[in-house]
Amino acid sequence: MKTNRNQLKEISKVIELDDNSCLVDLYGEHDENLSKLENNFGIHISYRGNILEFRGESEPCLHASQLVLKIYKKLLKGERINSEMFDNFSKKDVLASADRLNTVLIKTKKKNIYARSSNQTKFVELIKSKDLVFGVGPAGTGKTYLAVACAVESLLKKDINKIILSRPAVEAGERLGFLPGDLKEKIDPYLRPLYDAMNDLIPEKTLERYIENNTIEIAPLAFMRGRTLENAFIILDEAQNTSSMQMKMFLTRLGKNSSMVVVGDSTQIDLPRGERSGLSEILEIMPKTNDIGQVHFKNKDITRHRLVSKIVKAYENNKRETKK
Repeated sequence: MKTNRNQLKEISKVIELDDNSCLVDLYGEHDENLSKLENNFGIHISYRGNILEFRGESEPCLHASQLVLKIYKKLLKGERINSEMFDNFSKKDVLASADRLNTVLIKTKKKNIYARSSNQTKFVELIKSKDLVFGVGPAGTGKTYLAVACAVESLLKKDINKIILSRPAVEAGERLGFLPGDLKEKIDPYLRPLYDAMNDLIPEKTLERYIENNTIEIAPLAFMRGRTLENAFIILDEAQNTSSMQMKMFLTRLGKNSSMVVVGDSTQIDLPRGERSGLSEILEIMPKTNDIGQVHFKNKDITRHRLVSKIVKAYENNKRETKK
């Protein structure tokens, strides 16, 4: 990431760090920390020793340089910096992100989870304090992953006895009996994102044991009917693809000492034409009470590749133009 003096004309921001002792930790192995900041902010960062040069649009360069200085000051105080934390910064939420640098939101056996935006922090805080929480917003904002991580943490703390993860198998019209194969073969394709999140948070053999003894249950929404779910952490993923009756059925499964999290994206409804989304309906008619939490994620909360937020925004702009 070195640069030469002939390129200085393109530089939007230059900072000089007085103490060289913590530069290795700041830059990361093979400059991976700086690379992550480049990706998150859409800029280029180069350096010569303790002089860092930020190239790109002025505002992102300014924010990135402010963030680097905050991290640098933390290192000077002797604070340890995990390179994974550099994934957690949003150019829209720089100062708040820096202040949260060493704040672990969720602890599991395999990893600690750090917030990547203020809405993610709010979402986790609501999950830990409310019995029912809705997380709504575009793909890539971490809704499902954070909900699953909170569930795993609750299980490890023995606050609950069971985790139940569900999503509507809308591509199959919930008519799983018409699909070939045994039950596991039928439902696995629809529930794979939930398995992926679990695999990232729980050691493989432990996860296998939990699934075998039914401590963790991953099932289509249709399998929830007629049950009362007690001492459990229950998550409904892809909630935008529930019908009105399915949403009512799911929400009324909540039993004693249980928590429920409902996540979805109202812009990605795959229901048959003319059928209203149960998620859209409940968000309109839901009573206002302190017992229920609600977070609406925005494009700025997207934590996947920086192009994802641009793609989502392009679709939103096209949708608005079509309505005119």
